[in-house]
Amino acid sequence: MQLPAMDRVGRLHALRERLINDGRQSDADADQADGDVPGAEALWVTASVDVRWLTGFTGSNGRLLVADDHVTLFTDGRYGEQSERELAAAGLSDLVDVHLGVADVGDQLTARLGSARLGFDDSLSVRDHRQLSEWLADEDMPDAQLVPTSAVVAELRQLKDPGERARLEKAASIADEALASMVGRLQPGVTERAFQLDLDRAMLDHGADALSFDSIVASGPNSALPHARPGNRAFVEGDLVVIDFGASVDGYGSDMTRTFCIGEPTDEQQSLYAAVAGAQAAGVAAVADGVAEREIDSVCRAHLADHEVHDHNLAEQFIHGTGHGIGLEIHEQPILSTRSVGILRAGLIITVEPGAYIPGFGGVRVEDSVVVTTDGAEPITHAPKGLVPTSGGG
Repeated sequence: MQLPAMDRVGRLHALRERLINDGRQSDADADQADGDVPGAEALWVTASVDVRWLTGFTGSNGRLLVADDHVTLFTDGRYGEQSERELAAAGLSDLVDVHLGVADVGDQLTARLGSARLGFDDSLSVRDHRQLSEWLADEDMPDAQLVPTSAVVAELRQLKDPGERARLEKAASIADEALASMVGRLQPGVTERAFQLDLDRAMLDHGADALSFDSIVASGPNSALPHARPGNRAFVEGDLVVIDFGASVDGYGSDMTRTFCIGEPTDEQQSLYAAVAGAQAAGVAAVADGVAEREIDSVCRAHLADHEVHDHNLAEQFIHGTGHGIGLEIHEQPILSTRSVGILRAGLIITVEPGAYIPGFGGVRVEDSVVVTTDGAEPITHAPKGLVPTSGGG
């Protein structure tokens, strides 16, 4: 499958426009308040995921200076050839300069920055902030200012373009196929760890570049631990088994959870599963452009509040948020929880993953990744749901 190219030129232009607009707004606020509230005219980007999203550069040492009239990637000699190849593949050879070495970064900032207000994100470490301040001071730029910003690139990354969506859909499809090939292994005697290793191998065999995170396989009492680590516990008849996993394609990771039962489920297990699956379906049905993020969480919790299993109200056993964005990071903005304050927008790709966990009894989580549309949601994960394992589509 040929994946479409991604518009990284457009991303850099969007970032520049954001800086210009933020600067104008900050100047207006400063005038109105008769105070000095400067916006950023350039941005110092240090988070590796942001550098990759903007330029395609995947090296472990990369910092990006984005200004009105130039973009410079600072890295070291290990990545000279790699950076040139990746920038060329991204169509940025003529737009982004590459500077190797850190000894004269201050000189380069003087040449490229001048007296601009330089923004830095909240991902900048204290040590790197101190170094940046020293560079500016050493190069005698008294008019340059360091301006704190918050998640400027991360906010731009929330809405996925067609190239990103294609990669996320491919990763989700690989995970679907891998799980379908593994359901026959849900048998007594198979350990959590053995199943996890085989599932991970299946994703790689089906075309994943890597895993999007460490797979969770939690059986029996371990299924009541939302982030249990697979161990040497062997499946036994009557176990609930929570499987949370994802494949990665070109850096973009999928995320899906299914819960199964080893053997015939009890009435209580069926009730627990039906309540969680119903909450998840209600949450997905509530997703649409313009809906408050908090509303998706509220819908899932309200559904679970109407159910009691094993003497527990299930809303009280839902002990994590309802979902999150996915992309180059497996947990991106927006976060869907009781504390969410944002509004869903068409083009977001999010998870909806309510769960209920009863200590000593077991837990259930059901999760899909969906694209937010103008009037609803389009799932990109399609593995069958239900406590009884099946390898069919749906």
